[in-house]
Amino acid sequence: MMIDFVPDPDLYPFASRWFDSSAGRVHYIDEGSGPPIVFCHGSPTWSFLYRHIVKGLRDRYRCIAVDQLGFGLSERPAGFGYTVAEHTAVMGELIDHLHLDGFVLMGQDWGGPIGLGAATTRADRVRGIVLGNTAFWPIEPLANRAFSAIMSSRPMQRRILEQNFLVEKFLLGRAGPALTAGEADHYRRAQPTKEARRGLAVTPGEIRAARPLLEELAQEVPALLGDKPTLAVWGMRDMVFRPKACIPRIRSSFTELRVVELPQAKHFVQEDAPDRIVDAITEQFP
Repeated sequence: MMIDFVPDPDLYPFASRWFDSSAGRVHYIDEGSGPPIVFCHGSPTWSFLYRHIVKGLRDRYRCIAVDQLGFGLSERPAGFGYTVAEHTAVMGELIDHLHLDGFVLMGQDWGGPIGLGAATTRADRVRGIVLGNTAFWPIEPLANRAFSAIMSSRPMQRRILEQNFLVEKFLLGRAGPALTAGEADHYRRAQPTKEARRGLAVTPGEIRAARPLLEELAQEVPALLGDKPTLAVWGMRDMVFRPKACIPRIRSSFTELRVVELPQAKHFVQEDAPDRIVDAITEQFP
């Protein structure tokens, strides 16, 4: 299943590109030239989340922003489970397909473990890391595990599939970023039907189901990537990945780390503080 949606070129002024992975057809953008940066989104977003950052960096960097299968303009393939492990494998395939070397990886939300999982097996080709409000270790707080259980229940799965609950309430609700009507519409139209939202429905359960993978990443990221130059850009008002819990863990994992606190930003830092992130990346990876 493909998504019949053409983004507004004024909001998303990028050429669509496609990669036929082993699991399905992946949509991505590849803008600019220079040192490559790979941008990985989480749920319930897509590469549209990085539009301001790509526009701010593409005059100096090669910016590659990917739609995970089941998100954005990418395919919703039959038989794909939409697990973090499966997304990680597809991300690795795309990195290899593009022959990326000396690349910087940026991940936020589930894009953190997905991107880092692909990077750990290609550590010799990684130049640096950018993390924004994410975790690559098992998510312990009881509230987060309760959210996972509730969102995986039959009534909430129905709301996610039939009412686009994660987009409407989590991303576009009062606690989400300030967006224009047109921008909000781009997030809605990327998940237009019940059938298109199967990937969305899986992600809350992965908070618990992906624990073995996250336990491995908690060991492998410091061991294989811990000496890479790393930038953490953190929304200090995020109620999901709380700074007091996450930033110390990141500090203990990387030897060459710079933390940029974004005081007014919440979970979706790419929407709340794109200019600060552009400046921080430019300073960290000249």
